[in-house]
Amino acid sequence: MAAKFPKGEEKRMLQGRAAKAVFSVAGMTCSACAVTVEKAVKRLPGITYAAVDVLNNRALVLFYPTSVNEETIRETIEDVGFQAVLIEEETIEKSATVCRIAIKQMTCTSCSTTVESALEAIPGIQKAQVALATGEAQVHYDPKMLTYNHILQAIQDTGFEAMLISTGEDTSKIALKVDGMEGENSIMLIANSLQVLPGVQDIHIDPQLNKVSISYKSAVTGPRVFIQVIESIGSAGSFKAKLYPDEGDKETHRQQEISQYRRSFLWSLVFTIPVFLTSMIFMYIPGIKDLLDTKAVNMASNGEILRWLLSTPVQFIIGRRFYIGSYNALRHGSANMDVLIALGTNAAYFYSVYSVLRAATSSDFKSCSDFFETSSMLITFILLGKYLEVLAKGKTSDAIAKLMELVPEKAILVTSEGSEEEIDRRLIQKNDVIKILPGGKVACDGIVVWGNCHVNESMITGESRPVAKREGDVVIGGTVNENGVLHIRATRVGSESALSQIVRLVESAQMAKAPVQKFADRVSKYFVPLVIVVSFSTWLAWFLAGKLNGYPRSLIPASMNSFQLALQFAISVMVIACPCALGLATPTAVMVGTGVGASQGILIKGGGQALESAHKVKCVVFDKTGTLTVGKPVVVNTRLLKAAMTLQEFNELVGATEVNSKHPLANAIVEYAKKNRREDDEEEVWVWPEAREFESITGHGVKAVVQNKEVVIGNKSLMVSRGIAIGDSGEDILAETEELAQTGIFVAIDGELVGILAVSDPLKPGAAQVISILKSMKVKSLLVTGDNWGTAKSIAKEVGITDLVAEAKPEDKAKKVKELQASSKAVVAMVGDGINDAPALVAADVGIAIGAGTDIAVEAADIVLMKNHLEDVITAIDLSHKTFYRIRLNYLWALGYNLLGIPIAAGVLFPFTGFRLPPWIAGAAMAASSVSVVCSSLSLKNYRRPKKLDRMEMVGVTIQ
Repeated sequence: MAAKFPKGEEKRMLQGRAAKAVFSVAGMTCSACAVTVEKAVKRLPGITYAAVDVLNNRALVLFYPTSVNEETIRETIEDVGFQAVLIEEETIEKSATVCRIAIKQMTCTSCSTTVESALEAIPGIQKAQVALATGEAQVHYDPKMLTYNHILQAIQDTGFEAMLISTGEDTSKIALKVDGMEGENSIMLIANSLQVLPGVQDIHIDPQLNKVSISYKSAVTGPRVFIQVIESIGSAGSFKAKLYPDEGDKETHRQQEISQYRRSFLWSLVFTIPVFLTSMIFMYIPGIKDLLDTKAVNMASNGEILRWLLSTPVQFIIGRRFYIGSYNALRHGSANMDVLIALGTNAAYFYSVYSVLRAATSSDFKSCSDFFETSSMLITFILLGKYLEVLAKGKTSDAIAKLMELVPEKAILVTSEGSEEEIDRRLIQKNDVIKILPGGKVACDGIVVWGNCHVNESMITGESRPVAKREGDVVIGGTVNENGVLHIRATRVGSESALSQIVRLVESAQMAKAPVQKFADRVSKYFVPLVIVVSFSTWLAWFLAGKLNGYPRSLIPASMNSFQLALQFAISVMVIACPCALGLATPTAVMVGTGVGASQGILIKGGGQALESAHKVKCVVFDKTGTLTVGKPVVVNTRLLKAAMTLQEFNELVGATEVNSKHPLANAIVEYAKKNRREDDEEEVWVWPEAREFESITGHGVKAVVQNKEVVIGNKSLMVSRGIAIGDSGEDILAETEELAQTGIFVAIDGELVGILAVSDPLKPGAAQVISILKSMKVKSLLVTGDNWGTAKSIAKEVGITDLVAEAKPEDKAKKVKELQASSKAVVAMVGDGINDAPALVAADVGIAIGAGTDIAVEAADIVLMKNHLEDVITAIDLSHKTFYRIRLNYLWALGYNLLGIPIAAGVLFPFTGFRLPPWIAGAAMAASSVSVVCSSLSLKNYRRPKKLDRMEMVGVTIQ
């Protein structure tokens, strides 16, 4: 029977086509054993994924058969001290593809909802998410039924411009500038030459820009191959290829949008300022006023005709985007912000045109005033607001930009001949050897093939101390080489790198909608039609009131009549209403919140859903091993039972025996023996005595002959099976050890018990204080572990947890979580790090995985603590509180603005105070509302974790 893993995990991990093998692994006793097996297997070439289930004694391995086979994997597992048997193998194909698409011209929630609905209606699309704040769509689709080109076309059919950002989670993308492309023949020649290369998935050629975009699998091929192929085809030197200037598609799209709005605003300003001056300023200046009032054609004045001429380009050329947006929205049965703007500005413009034409064709008609300044100033202020809005929205994803800045621009390539060449880091291919100088950043994920040094990995793992690296060790792209020179072999480049996966995780989280966003989506369906009805009702009410003398004539300004007054009120209502602010309230806060979390080592994978659930958490369930504890066994005490033997002799015999074993407990004993050897021994010349006849007894211990003495090290059952008497003192020490949550390991020499080693998995520093702080936050803590009751009670008592469950299988952990959810009706969070925690992480309302845990635990979780710091559980919950406080504030502002602004624009204060809101001021207020909501969300960037965490006392592990 195959090992059980979370649903969908195999599909997620398989990239392209790979083989799967499941092994039965005997002799594993704890999660440290599982980690040892995982690390050993992952070091092999061609391994794409490895996970070990310690409870079911299973290991799942996904690999490329061309690089490694099942027998090699099995031997590797046995080399680290465990027995392995192949259970099954099969080949699985990836059945779903994910693509990300940038969408231009979305203005409000109604736009994003329209696109999302259109995509979900297409057969073959499994899931579609459209985010207004980022201007992106993330689509999961079946590549057997359609391609991303169909998706792009579907979005364009809804009236929005679409551009592919990426396709396939395992696909990298590179853009090359190719000189010499002339005509269809050269384009076809390049396309055909690249298409036959293994690993190339898609090619797009833009002849106008001489740009060739290639999507490919970085594990199979790379950009230097493409450049070589392009330059080798045709006549000698006919094509020259190089990297296209480094412009991220997303960033380019954002900059283009900012430039477009800035350019439109400035041109609008050029025409609007004269319109404003002629209608608001020059009319009070003698001489200029007379010139403007001079009749040009019948009763039409110079000023009216001039304002008509100046406002027309603003209305129809600069404001063209609003007509296009309105048409596309109405064509698909919805109404968005563009509809309101188009209606409001058209009402003002065409009424003014009517007034001028009537005056020009009549000798006795006298127009009170025109509204040309209203339409042009409205468009100008709205463009200014959109410009400020896209500027502010760009800052919401600064966290991703900062992550990408960790990778250096250049890298030193060591060729097969031994020469060195500086290349762009985008040209790195798998298996390249890269040189890392002292103080330099690691250019890609890889394995050290030469050199040793210390690497600062704090930016990725949160580990403050530099980590020693030597041949065979793994390094992560973006980390910093503190000292020494390294040569690394690139193992993961492009989209496969750890940093790229983190960025992709954050981007996906920013796409995910919070449940509270559904409120804005529902409102957006009815908001614009309702505003149009209210606007028309406002005009009708004021018009009828004017005709029926419902208010004093003295309230009407001298420059207008009752019809014009009613029209101004109606236009003000139409343009002050702002569905944009409602639509941006949640996604902008979620974007900033997830970005802030990423900068602090907290990956909020579930996005808005996880944040909304986390701020309601009232109960946290903790795993023990690797979560509350370090997850690495340490010898904490030694008890000698034979007076004639010294501690130095004991350590020498024990170390010499266990150094031959790869078991995690053996490693802990060897490390302890090294630290406690004779002071006159120097590490450089120290050699353990020879161990002969070494034997590893799976699941029990080891034995060997050292210095002509038979040494047996293991558990109680091993001693009993070999007839070695433990005695009352041994039993008492064992009981005492277990009460302290420690594992007792017996050491016998020549058939006589001589000592007991106490091995413990120590608590993480600050674990007790974390539980205490959660208690002060009125959050209940529980311990659920697979360990025995004695160990569980001891750990629970030490950290201050009163409710616990021990000897729990994975399904028992999930069952306990569900019981808590049902009994207390509370939102439950689960914190764990192992494969056996995955079912509980999925069952919990919020699954929180410790970043150093297994890949399956990380995949199953909603939140990943990359730094492996337990106090980040509190930071994650606190950040969710702050984010949702900001979302509520945004909604309060957006709703309050509309509820207060619309009545004022409708003229409720006019009969009592004479105050009215001109349409252009209403338009400026509408634009300001969206900007204010985005700026409110941006204030989250100033988030600081709770001060009580900074005051936590970090207590170290004491070893006796």
